[in-house]
Amino acid sequence: MSWNPTIDPGSPEMVGLGSIETLIIPRARDLGDFEVRRALPAPERQMVGPFIFFDQAGPAEFITGKGVDVRPHPHIGLATVTYLYRGEFQHRDSLGSNQMILPGAVNWMVAGRGVTHSERTSDATRTAPHSLFGIQTWVALPENEEATAPSFDHHPQATLPEFEAEGIHFRLILGRAFGKTAPAKVFSDIFYADVTLQPGARVPLPDDHEDRGLYITEGTVSVAGQVFESGRMMVFRPGDKITVAAGPRGARLMMLGGATLNGPRYLWWNFVSSSKERLEAAKADWRRGAWGQGLFDLPPDDRAEFIPLPP
Repeated sequence: MSWNPTIDPGSPEMVGLGSIETLIIPRARDLGDFEVRRALPAPERQMVGPFIFFDQAGPAEFITGKGVDVRPHPHIGLATVTYLYRGEFQHRDSLGSNQMILPGAVNWMVAGRGVTHSERTSDATRTAPHSLFGIQTWVALPENEEATAPSFDHHPQATLPEFEAEGIHFRLILGRAFGKTAPAKVFSDIFYADVTLQPGARVPLPDDHEDRGLYITEGTVSVAGQVFESGRMMVFRPGDKITVAAGPRGARLMMLGGATLNGPRYLWWNFVSSSKERLEAAKADWRRGAWGQGLFDLPPDDRAEFIPLPP
């Protein structure tokens, strides 16, 4: 469908409370230099569409010389996207990719049968105080794509579909929504968008996706007669028409969802799969550490250390 922003998007007060199928309050995790809030997976829900992992990183402030050092670690059965509001990461992976992740850009890493990557604050950024604020998500792959060859694609902010209307700024990160399609190659029906709302602005969610949710990163929104603060994820009942309105300070949201997969996924550490046997094979391969001889290698320019397999 195509949404014309000049058409009345609807009223949040007309949305019934029962349309909110799940409300998730993320769990906070202290990673030493900064805190993350994990919304998915949650006890209430494993996935929203194909999204199986959703972390808010920061906001965090770093003094000169400090930064983030996520050492090389493995993935299977998923694709990752780190989307930043502020700050930067330097992404390196076992495919040989070496890419700065900057605000508003999409860096889409498909793990498939196996990939290793690291994310670190660059040396240049550490020369002065700096901040970090962003979202990292994992998208579970369809069963017939779990063993696909790993790949990495970078899409600068300027290549992403955007529109502005009635106090709304909408940027499509992945998939399709409101008649627009993002450039990254995806493996199932999906949408993922960065939406900024001015105070009082209203925006609908796409109504042609099976699963739909939103996460509030800044400000507040009202829906179904209730006000929700930042750091909340809502998952909505399929088929219901949903409109949300920004509070008096405005709001910034991540909209997400898509088609549900053909069954649940097993999730252990950084591995996702429909097969327990594939998980066990990935564990054994990473534990063995025979880089380049099995599922995993280390990034060619980040080989001095790695995260060991958890006990």
